[in-house]
Amino acid sequence: MKYMPSQLMYFFQSRTARRNVSKLLQYLAIIAVLVAVYSVVFHYLMRLEGRDHTWLTGIYWTLTVMSTLGFGDITFTTDLGRAFSLLVLLTGVIYLLVMLPFSFIQFFYAPWLDAQAKARAPRELPSGKAGHVILTSFDPVSASFAKRLIQYGYDYALLQADLPRALELYDQGYKVVVGELDDPETYRRLRVEGAAMVFVNNDDMRNTNIAFTVRELTSNATVIATADMDDSLDILSLAGSSHVFQFTKLLGQALARRLIGSSTRANVIGRLDGLLIAEAPAMRTPLQGKRLRDSRLRETTGVSVVGVWERGNFHIPGPDTLIGQSTVLVLAGTNEQFERYDAVMGKDLPHDSPVIILGGGRVGQAAAQVLEERGISYRIVEKNPKAVRDADKYVLGSAADLDTLLVAGIREAPSVFISTHNDDLNIYLTIYCRKLRPDIQIVSRATLDRNVGTLHAAGADLVMSEASLGANTLINLLRPDNLLMLAEGLNVIRLAVPPSLAGKVLAETDIRARTGCSIIAVQTKDGLQINPDPSLRLGPLDEIIIIGTAEAERCFLRDYAPGGGQVQPRL
Repeated sequence: MKYMPSQLMYFFQSRTARRNVSKLLQYLAIIAVLVAVYSVVFHYLMRLEGRDHTWLTGIYWTLTVMSTLGFGDITFTTDLGRAFSLLVLLTGVIYLLVMLPFSFIQFFYAPWLDAQAKARAPRELPSGKAGHVILTSFDPVSASFAKRLIQYGYDYALLQADLPRALELYDQGYKVVVGELDDPETYRRLRVEGAAMVFVNNDDMRNTNIAFTVRELTSNATVIATADMDDSLDILSLAGSSHVFQFTKLLGQALARRLIGSSTRANVIGRLDGLLIAEAPAMRTPLQGKRLRDSRLRETTGVSVVGVWERGNFHIPGPDTLIGQSTVLVLAGTNEQFERYDAVMGKDLPHDSPVIILGGGRVGQAAAQVLEERGISYRIVEKNPKAVRDADKYVLGSAADLDTLLVAGIREAPSVFISTHNDDLNIYLTIYCRKLRPDIQIVSRATLDRNVGTLHAAGADLVMSEASLGANTLINLLRPDNLLMLAEGLNVIRLAVPPSLAGKVLAETDIRARTGCSIIAVQTKDGLQINPDPSLRLGPLDEIIIIGTAEAERCFLRDYAPGGGQVQPRL
């Protein structure tokens, strides 16, 4: 019932709907005239047979005969009366049982359903709307971004030109608005002048049109565009885009930076202000075989171990955590502290065999470029002859063929990158490579978030998805220096100190045991305290930087946010 006014508004705003209702009323008027005429004739024929009935009885008889109910309590005895009954019966069959249902559906019910659909998927946002995000297409990145927006308290509108598709997304729980992507009036109705961001993620030509249209309407909104072709980067910027991203290339670069086995130095993978986050393999270092309490890393270098990777599984370490051959340490510290770490632990390792990249698409090529810059040899396995660029670095053939993998060097390769855009194929290849080489590092791409866990279970050491990488990149533009994605489902986030923690000493909070998150830095009035002392007291105006999985983050917000709500960062 609460949607009835808006449905009526949409219904009667349509000129076609008003015309259809008029036709339906005309048809009903014809039926009413027939009932009235037949009731008068009924009285006349009944008097010829010597009977008299009320006018209400005449209407009653006419409707029961026309509707074929025919109770039989009032009947004619003459042939003329029975012939009249047949006429009324046939008229009722045609007008009431055949034509009326179709007329009702065509002129009223179908337009009413259309009005209901339009009411569910509106065409504009309320006047004065501000601080929202406009999404111009639906894909895995947009789906993941929408979830992040809800998590961090931002409103959004998902623009769709196709009404059936809009209703489908609406039923899935997305906030959909119907409108043409290249119409300036659409963006006026979406209150683009007050929007915090417009995410343009269609093909390059349409993205250029949308970015230019939006920029003509407002200079305030941040316009983020995606690009497929390198040539489109400058064009999209000239059209008014604030930032242009090629997420497939970013994904390939991020995957390549996670290579282990070529060096034991700390590999910086992100930063928040002066806080650096790095990964370092324990293999072939003095740390291998020790417990964390015996490593004395904090005392000798200043860096803090805030997490460990073991075959794709992330753990918050404790003093008794054993550092094994396959352990990859997640470290937090300053640039100077990492220089001391590299001086103690860092060294180059022999790296004679090439890294294997399965798939020579955009992701694979971006990964190859990073390896090239680091001086690491590689081989790309590609089955499409047209995609082969350098015969010395490409192996033509199927990645599922053992002979092809042997030619690429699967028996000696330290790592393999699985970079195809097909998640089913990536899972297949992960299982195959893990069976062939139980000791090899497998880094895989995922297109959809839901396949990340499956790829880990199949044997991948590290999985990153384009959807999560893109969503976190976009969120970080909304929340500068407040969010850092380290890997799939593992984030570093900056939050204002919740009231429930204000005034407490870090050692008293027991955050790690309760939520699985770990505080790795505290922003106080005196500056950023990296690897804070457990005796540090949290002030009400301080900020904390925590590391944890997505589930651990949800636990933290649930346990420490007021009323179970979310803790918003200081922007």
